[in-house]
Order: sequence, then structure tokens, then C-alpha cells
Amino acid sequence: MKPFFFAALFALTSPAYADPVISYTFNGSFDDASFGVESAIVGRGLVIDHVSHTGQMLERTRADMGSDVVLFTNADVFLFCSASISRAVMEADPSNIAFCPYSVYVAEKDDAVTIGYRTYPEGPMQQVQALLDQIAREASEN
Repeated sequence: MKPFFFAALFALTSPAYADPVISYTFNGSFDDASFGVESAIVGRGLVIDHVSHTGQMLERTRADMGSDVVLFTNADVFLFCSASISRAVMEADPSNIAFCPYSVYVAEKDDAVTIGYRTYPEGPMQQVQALLDQIAREASEN
């Protein structure tokens, strides 16, 4: 089968996401926003499994990729899970494991700092999206 067929099939069978990413503007520094996200996650009794320094990786590999575009001044992605919510969504559908771990990002570009997350499909995964929205809102309001 040709790649176009798979792309067309995916487009027809995939849920439509009006806004695949939700983001909030942070009025402050990248470091303060990162601290806010970390505090909002840990404050809920959750453990941050990993912080992906995506901005550093993109900058480090920029020349190797043949690009002169600086994407971010800073960008980190916080990865974590919630045992209770993960159990609930995976008991509803074990294939929801594909969405774990969950993530919230902090990005700085052109002196603007944003905090955000990707959206999830309707159904049980909305529990995760609600958690991510609470974290992002709390961190963006500090």
C-alpha cells in the first residue's frame, strides 16, 4: 500500500482535535515558569520521571540538521504519571498506555514564555487532560 493511502486512512479514522495543544502565557521568566510547573506537579504528590531539555537538544543539533533557525531560547518538557488516573484510564482501555507518561512543557521564544500540554481524545483520557490543565493553569498564574 502506498503512504498516501495510510495518511488518508489515518485522517478518516483519527479523532479531530480542534486544538492539539493548549498553552498559557506566563508573565515572568522561563526559570520561574519551570519552577511553577515543577511545584504544581510535585504539590499533587506526583513524581517527575524526567525533564526533557528539548530546547537544548534542538539548539545543539541545529547545524547538524542544516538549519539556521533558533526555535526556542529555552524549552523543557516535564514527564510524569499519576498512579490513580493512569489506573482509571487504562482499566477503561488498556491501550491508553500509549499516552503515558503525561507531559507539560515550558517554552521561551522571543521573550515570551508559555506553559502547555497536548490534548487527549474524548472519553477516559479527559481525566488526564483535566489534570494537565490544572497544572498548567496553576503554574501560569504564579
